[in-house]
Amino acid sequence: MIKIATAECFTHGKIGRELHALAQNYEGSFGCEYIENLNDYGDFDYSELSVTCSLFIPTIEAVVKILNVKNPPKPDKLIKGIKVYDEKGDRKVSRIMAQAVKDLSECDIAIGTTAGVGRGGICIITDKYEILTTSDVYADLCENNSEELFQRSENGIKKALEITLLILNDRFDELEDLENVEIKRL
Repeated sequence: MIKIATAECFTHGKIGRELHALAQNYEGSFGCEYIENLNDYGDFDYSELSVTCSLFIPTIEAVVKILNVKNPPKPDKLIKGIKVYDEKGDRKVSRIMAQAVKDLSECDIAIGTTAGVGRGGICIITDKYEILTTSDVYADLCENNSEELFQRSENGIKKALEITLLILNDRFDELEDLENVEIKRL
């Protein structure tokens, strides 16, 4: 059994929910919303997945109190406690969130996401790899443009899921071909 845990901000826990639907083989309205054509990724047996937890962590307080991060980077701005970083900060904090949820849950794959101003940060950590990327859509949380924020979120969900499915199917050659993806061997 491969355990997955997520600590998500701009993706609102939807990555974890989608992976849970996949692992449970749910269909119809309760099934996968973002994942199509699983055969395109390989023949991994998704019944071997278990989503330990999927956390929505938009605030700096939740990073500290729920994820037990002692000294997270100070946000550039707070909006009702919601952490706002630039893209460089988002990449750093997504990594911190992924590592924290991995440590807390003792999972095999951890996913962290956060986005303020820019394309956001997406980090996926396994026992062997750390994969860091962004969405492909720029948005600014401070401008409160719902459509841009929605497009960034949707793109981030799909990108994180695609990377996760490539990992599960041992297709690292394709992972290395994706734009704006850093892979670090641990």
